[in-house]
Amino acid sequence: MASMLFSPFKMRDLVLPNRIVVSPMGQYSARDGCATQWHLMHLGHLAVSGAGLLITEATAVHPNGRLSPGDLGTWCDENAEALEPVIAFCRTHGSARLGVQLWHSGRKGSVTKAWEKQLHIPKDKGGWTTYSASPIPYPGRGVPVAPDKKGIDELVACFAAAAARANRLGFDLIEIHGAHGYLIHSFLSPLTNQRTDEYGGSREARMRFALEVFKAVRNVWPERKPIGFRISATDWAEGGWDIEDSIEFARKLRAHGCDYITASSGGAVAEQKLDVHPGYQVPFAERIRKEAGITTMAVGLITEARQADEILSAGQADLVALGRGMMWNPRWPWHAAMELGEEYAYPPQYARAHPSMRSGDFLKPTRDV
Repeated sequence: MASMLFSPFKMRDLVLPNRIVVSPMGQYSARDGCATQWHLMHLGHLAVSGAGLLITEATAVHPNGRLSPGDLGTWCDENAEALEPVIAFCRTHGSARLGVQLWHSGRKGSVTKAWEKQLHIPKDKGGWTTYSASPIPYPGRGVPVAPDKKGIDELVACFAAAAARANRLGFDLIEIHGAHGYLIHSFLSPLTNQRTDEYGGSREARMRFALEVFKAVRNVWPERKPIGFRISATDWAEGGWDIEDSIEFARKLRAHGCDYITASSGGAVAEQKLDVHPGYQVPFAERIRKEAGITTMAVGLITEARQADEILSAGQADLVALGRGMMWNPRWPWHAAMELGEEYAYPPQYARAHPSMRSGDFLKPTRDV
């Protein structure tokens, strides 16, 4: 019996060869938002992994939207030019379709790199102004600015400009990052949004900024190409954003032309109480899929091939995404295919790595490159 994991999946005109997604993973290795040789290696070797879709790390739409000084960006043409050779390599040698995740880090920004403990960088040490729905600092970080209507309109325009730039680069898909306590999530969660204007208060008002961003991106992104939205399905904190909010938000997004939801969770506040175990976020993807009637991507401690296939076969999600698991084992799709008895794509340069070579056979690549 054929696996669901290696079956194709279509969104608008984009056909994914299988349902394995390489989740966005921050590398903290850009220079002024521009990709470097590290990105060529990192994204290049994941493009040949056999996954159906590869999404870039969170890519800032403005310099003040970076988390760290090493974050990738799409706020100017120089950023785009630096990505061109990376995309060219992935297209030439890889089989994965290519997506870009657009974001603004919000109140969590202006910190050192992950391996430097993400310490706050003050302005006099090279830091920058951060933004959030309300001027409530994340613990250990600076006080953010709460943008007025003009500032909000400018932020929305930054997302649209970055999306237009991504289209010129030839990306197949956009994912908007609205999770983990970053700018968009700070407007959604009542724990971080204490505004009294049209962007705060009721759930409808707190969703306004996120929906404005989505509509602006959809307006400049080709109709034939899909757009997804990553959310934190719950804040894991009393009085915070929860799964019921997420289902309603997903319905709103679907009505405006959103193609899928990536159901992550948490990140809004430090006092969250997560219940972490294998596949712990899958039930969120399942409920959103069934109750909002939208394609979902499951993410979070999905590590085994049969686990991933069962999630799809049970109708809990349409796609599965792996992040840290792919960094640990960038040939995860190859191994999953062998376990499930499926074909997989790889470059001819790697054909001799196949276990069948142990008996002297030569396996022909499934894709000419």
